[in-house]
Amino acid sequence: MTSSTVKKSAVKKPASHFYRVVPVAIVCLLGLAVVGLKVGQTPAEQMQTFAEAYLETLDDSQRGLTMKDFGSPERVGWHFIPKDERKGLMIGDMNDAQRTAGLRLLRSALSEAGYGKVNRIMLLEEVLNEMEKGEGRWERNPQRYFVTLFGDPSGKSGADGEDADGRWGLSFEGHHLSLNFVCRGNEVLDSTPQFLASNPATVMQETTVTLGKGTAVLSREEQLGFKLINALSDEQQDLAVISAEAPSEVRFAGEPQPERTAPKGIPYAELDAVQKDVLKDLVATYTDVAAEPVAAKRRLQILNDGWEQVRFAWAGAMEPGIGHYYRITGKSFLIEFVNTQSDPAGNPANHIHCFYRDLTGDFDLPISQ
Repeated sequence: MTSSTVKKSAVKKPASHFYRVVPVAIVCLLGLAVVGLKVGQTPAEQMQTFAEAYLETLDDSQRGLTMKDFGSPERVGWHFIPKDERKGLMIGDMNDAQRTAGLRLLRSALSEAGYGKVNRIMLLEEVLNEMEKGEGRWERNPQRYFVTLFGDPSGKSGADGEDADGRWGLSFEGHHLSLNFVCRGNEVLDSTPQFLASNPATVMQETTVTLGKGTAVLSREEQLGFKLINALSDEQQDLAVISAEAPSEVRFAGEPQPERTAPKGIPYAELDAVQKDVLKDLVATYTDVAAEPVAAKRRLQILNDGWEQVRFAWAGAMEPGIGHYYRITGKSFLIEFVNTQSDPAGNPANHIHCFYRDLTGDFDLPISQ
């Protein structure tokens, strides 16, 4: 399945400036991702257009931070935890034109819903900073997200070696985000790992920053999971529940590839028509983070593999506020969701991690057996 899946520039804006412009950027960039493109361009062609435009805004030092060899080990090195150092060029070390170009590139890879989630995940860093009163262990800053390009988007380099087949990759990563794409020509070859997270899962207090009380960035991922497990009969839950206690984390966090383990949980065939629709809606919440043609390819792959191959597994509590987890396994995809950690205010099970991964291999690489 080919679905899925910094250093400082001369001009650096203070964090408060970024807080003001990013919500506006959502509106502006929705248009920018389309304006000036040829009718019928694929997501890969759009990404190439905007990658080249982004690179044109950078100086030599910034290009050196941004561009890596396609065969670099850094391409498969990903993680969502806070880190002092990351690959790529940081949003906060870009001027306004560079930042706009970098976010426009990201927008071209995602659906409108996906870009909205990503943007709000970045802005949750403001909320964390306020909750921690600026005294947390890690810097909470929505500018600490990094853009990296692997290979040459123009296809002009790579006469030999790893880049010879014209592939190039994009990574957009920071705390609670890791988005990874591989393109060649007019095709997105892979779009995983796709990792999203939300802390707090629901903002439970008043804030003075952009995102206010009641914000729940990944609410659909959580609420559809609850809807499905609670729609099951006792007999169906016996099949679905794999543990009374939720694990503390999703599996394979930061690993280049997920393991292909025996699927667990209730088979799709054991669900009634309404339950099947809920499961399909839940899966689509993950597939549809990517730009629509890529999301459609993901959905078609699942259909061609057969929904009968899909299983839904649950662990932990079946109500909010207590640790819970689910896993959806298909022939060629894996979804995991966990909410067990507290937020900085101590509200239990208010910190979501979730991913969509390619069981034939992330990063357009075959999974090792």
